[in-house]
Amino acid sequence: MQKLIDGVESLKHNVARSEAHTRWLTKALYLTENVFGSRSRIFLSLANLPWQRTGSFLTDYRSTAEEHDEEVRKVHHKAYLEQLDTAKGLLEGGIDALNAYGIDGAYEAKDTPKEVGEIITLIDLAENRLRKIIRDKPQEEREVQEKFEDVLVSVDFKYWREQETIPYSSKKYIPDFTFPGIDTALEIKLCNREGREKDIISQINDDILAYKTKYPNIIFLVYDVGYIRDVDKFKGDIKSQKGVIVLVIKH
Repeated sequence: MQKLIDGVESLKHNVARSEAHTRWLTKALYLTENVFGSRSRIFLSLANLPWQRTGSFLTDYRSTAEEHDEEVRKVHHKAYLEQLDTAKGLLEGGIDALNAYGIDGAYEAKDTPKEVGEIITLIDLAENRLRKIIRDKPQEEREVQEKFEDVLVSVDFKYWREQETIPYSSKKYIPDFTFPGIDTALEIKLCNREGREKDIISQINDDILAYKTKYPNIIFLVYDVGYIRDVDKFKGDIKSQKGVIVLVIKH
């Protein structure tokens, strides 16, 4: 952890999401999650740093396009530098916590029994109720999303649908469903053509990197209409990742 702190100053000569910054952040997130827990204030605070200026801000309307872009770049870079100092303070606070309470005392448990129970209920709804209400083969993912929402509504399961935006690298990700009360994001994929299987695996791997910055638990619900022949092979290494669940529902 001290090595991560020592590396902050050199990162100030880089830009947000550069190779050096990405490697440093990956190490910092992995370490703080494993040492303090995925629900700890240290890990979540670090994971939620946007590494850029958020919200709206004013620029000189008289500037040229190039001047405007440069001004925006400077604003975002200033925020990046400030957030590096914040990250440094979080890591230093982590060392203080370890010195004061030890490793066992500093670790914050990931899930309560109640939350685990609700995640199991969510999985059960996907596996045992969704297929029953889809009569015709869906053509679009939104059809599956709407049917799954009907299932959630029928049992009064609290959720948000497409209401959260998670910035990661140069993209913004919007999970199909999020369940803040149990720290879970759920994404629906539809496998409805040859070759789609490989696309879905690639999308899932991208989604994991982004969603993990905010949600320790991620469920991928893949609705297959006959193109995934080997489910275990499809899940592959994805299912071994901590906090990631892959469900394949056959039509």
